[in-house]
Parts: sequence; C-alpha cells; structure tokens
Amino acid sequence: MTDLRLILNRILRAAPWQMAAGAGLALLVLIFGTALLGVSGWFITATGIAGLAGAGIAFDVFRPSASIRFFAMGRTAARYGERVFTHEAVLRALAALRGDLLRGLAGRPARQVDAMRSEAALTRITADVDALDGLVLRLMLPLAAGLVAHLLAALALWAIVGAPVACTVVAGYLPGTAFALIRLARRATAPAQQAEAATQALRRNLIAGLRDRAALIVAGRLPALEDALHQQDRAARAAATRLDRAERAARAILSLLPALAGALALLAGAWMIGQGQTGPAAAAIGFFVALGLGETLTALPRGLAELGRMRDAAARVAPLLRPTAALPKAAPAVEQGPVLRLSQPDLVLEAGQMAALTGPSGSGKTTLLWQIAGLLPPFAPIALWGVPVQDWPEDALRARVTLVPQRAALIAGTIAENLALSGEDDPARMAEALEAVGLTQALAPRGGLNTLLGEGGAGLSGGQARRLAVARAILRRPGLLLLDEPTEGLDDASADRMLSGLRSALPDAAILCAMHRHGDHPVFGRYVAFKMRHW
Repeated sequence: MTDLRLILNRILRAAPWQMAAGAGLALLVLIFGTALLGVSGWFITATGIAGLAGAGIAFDVFRPSASIRFFAMGRTAARYGERVFTHEAVLRALAALRGDLLRGLAGRPARQVDAMRSEAALTRITADVDALDGLVLRLMLPLAAGLVAHLLAALALWAIVGAPVACTVVAGYLPGTAFALIRLARRATAPAQQAEAATQALRRNLIAGLRDRAALIVAGRLPALEDALHQQDRAARAAATRLDRAERAARAILSLLPALAGALALLAGAWMIGQGQTGPAAAAIGFFVALGLGETLTALPRGLAELGRMRDAAARVAPLLRPTAALPKAAPAVEQGPVLRLSQPDLVLEAGQMAALTGPSGSGKTTLLWQIAGLLPPFAPIALWGVPVQDWPEDALRARVTLVPQRAALIAGTIAENLALSGEDDPARMAEALEAVGLTQALAPRGGLNTLLGEGGAGLSGGQARRLAVARAILRRPGLLLLDEPTEGLDDASADRMLSGLRSALPDAAILCAMHRHGDHPVFGRYVAFKMRHW
C-alpha cells in the first residue's frame, strides 16, 4: 500500500485546487440528493397530515416547494461541476505523473531505459498509468465523500429528528457496507490481477503476431499463435467473469442496505412518535434520508473491484518515480584541454578531430560510447574537457554531448517534426542537415521536410532512418558527437557522402564513431582498435 500512497500523494498534489473543488462538489451532490429526498418525504407527509386535519388551506407549501427546487437544481449543477473539476484534476495529475515518470526514467541506467523501449514495456507502462486514473475517481473520492455525507446526515438527523433515528440509520449502513466492501476487496484482488495480466499478454502477443506475420506464415506457426491467442483470450474472459461476479455480489448486498436502513429508521421513528418525542412529518425525514443515502454506495464496488489492478500498477510505476543517485548540480569548472580523454583505450580527441572506434562485435564499443555520454558508470577514467564525466551535471552534459545509438528513435509525424526534437525549428537549417547526411534527394519527391512518417519512423529504410537521426544530432551542434554504427545499412557511396557531410556540417566538433564497416574512411584522423577488458 506504500506505492499506492505515493501515487495518490502525487495525484493530489498535481492539481490541489481542482481536486478540492471536485471533492467538495461531489460531497454537495450527495448532500443535495439526500436532502432532496428528505425534504420531499417531509413535505408529502406534512401536507397529508394537514389535509386530514382540515388545515391544508393554512399550510405553507411555498417554502418547502422552493427548497425542493433548490436541492434538485443544485444537485444537477453540482454534479456537472464535480465532473468538470474532478476530471480536469485527474487529467492534470496523469499528465504530471507521466512527466514524473519520464524524469524518473531519465535517471535510470541506460540499458534499463533502452530495454523499456520494447512494445511490451511501453504497453505495460501505458496500461499502468491508465489504471491509476481510477484511484481518485472511482475509489478515494467516492469513499471519502460517502463517509462525510453519512456523518453529516447522522448529525442532521440527530438534531432534527432525534438520536434513535440517527443511530439506526448508521447501524443500517455501517456494518453491511464494511462487510460488502471488505469481502469484495478480498475476492476481487486475484481476478483483477489475472484479468489484467491475461489482457496484457493477449495484447502483446497479438501485436507481435501482426508484426511478424510473414515469418510466422513461412514457418507454419500461425495456427499455433492463433491457438495461444484464443487461450489467453479465454483466460482473460474467465478472470473478468470472476471479477464481475464478485462485484455483482457486493452490489447485491449494498442494494439491500437502503431498505434495511429505511426500515430501521421507520421503526425508530414510530417508537419516537409513540413516546411523544417527535411528530410524524419529522419522523418521515429519517426514513427518506435513509433511502437517499443509498446513492453514496453506487460508485464504490467498481473502485474496489479494480483495487488489485491499481495496486499492481502502482507497484510497477512507483519505483520508477523514486529518485536515483543524481549527477552533481553545480556546473564544473571546465579546463582548457582535449574534448575527450580516455585511458582505455588510450585516446585523446581534440575539437575538430574525428576518430573511428573499431573492433569485433561484442567488444564493448557501444558500452564505451554510453559511458562517455554519462549513461553508464565508467569502468575506466573518462574526462570531458578536463572534467571527469561523473562530475558533470545532467543539463550541462546533454548540452555538450550527443549520442546517436544504433536504434534510431523516430516518431510518427513529418520529417520536420522529427528534426524539431533537436530544439531547432528553422526549416533552412533542417534542410542543411538533411543535405549533410545525403537525404535531400531521397525525400524531395515525397515532400521534403513535409514527408509524413508512420509510427517509429515507418516509411523510411533502415539506412534512411539512421541518417535522419544523425541529421537531428547535427542540429544540436554538440561539442562532442558519439555515433554508434552510423553507416550500417548504407552502401559505400551513401556512407562516404554522409561521413564527409558530417565533417563539413560540424567542423569544430569532436566526433567519435563506433564502426563495424567503413572504419578506414579517410575522414577519420584516428583509428582505434578496441576490446573492453573489464566488465
């Protein structure tokens, strides 16, 4: 439950005023609804008694009628306002939660973050954040508003009718509600977790099957995948059915409580009338208020049924929100010296120099680049501009160093929108960057900067996507540019054009490229064969 409290605290702090306004209006809805039924019941009873007594002509019907209209219209307005404020607050909270989540992930080890770029991890995180929106709307807010409404109703009944009626209404609701909700929480936790797990597995495998359908057809494995998807679908449906049964059982119990509380209030009111402690009209208020309080229970079963799903989601999201060891906040005193100094391998790279890092696959070239970029702890001393990489604050390091990994990170949108992620929005400079990597001619017939890409950059070949990522790095104008296999997927002519254009576009930058192919290109002033000795 610690994780749930952490998430709840962040949600409440994201939009406190909207959340407070929504909670107040939610309480007002319950108060107005209960008061509407109580006043209506008193009015009907009182007018009937006045008519039987022959005093109907003298009975004041205007003020009770006005009260009924006030409560009815106020309840409608409060309901509208409650929906506006609570949904606005929760949407703001989820937006803030996603921002906190991204900031938390930014401080994680690079390999952990890279592993979370898979479809399964992204789908899991998205579903977890979506599950947490019910923590306030369907659980905490209805529960808190219901408790306060019952407390205020008990105090009002005590003052207007008497203690016996107030106590019987509480006795009619409290034990049964506690029993139904606790029973539901216990019975629904496992099915909710199982339904969510099966649904996620079904979604994940369906996406993987659609992506790899050609290979599955060739291998003859499509029928096996179809059978597996059917089994996961049946498992999800079975868990959802058990969850639905638990929720319906709780609703059945809760639906009996207004009648039970009303009957007890009626008996207590009749006893008080017999004792001369109250009148029939006042006693009727207790009966109708008891019925009206049933509205406080309607939203609770849904929230309790999803508690298991929300708890699991919080257990996965909360650790990503907790701070990790941060880089120093103070800007380092940059010394006059080489841009990059490595002890393993022995390499000194000055501004304007370009070096190729070669070695067999698995030799640690990628790991070294990530260590230089401050994304992994270094195993050997690494200095940037004379300052150890671990002493650089995050913002200063990112302003000077840019890493382009093997896997190009592109978004659905235009070429210009992908390049704008660099922080540069000048179309002329974007066009220059595309020319530097040799993409202008390929993109011109398709619209140039307005060329529309699909999810993950769909619409470009692997080599084109890699060059677009390099063009985006050029727009950042880094002091040190790290490239991991930038020419992979390119023919010799395209690789030559990109490497030459890269040197021309960033004449003052130090550039280090991990190369599997084209490592002997003349643009490189240094060639370093590397194999990491310590892991």
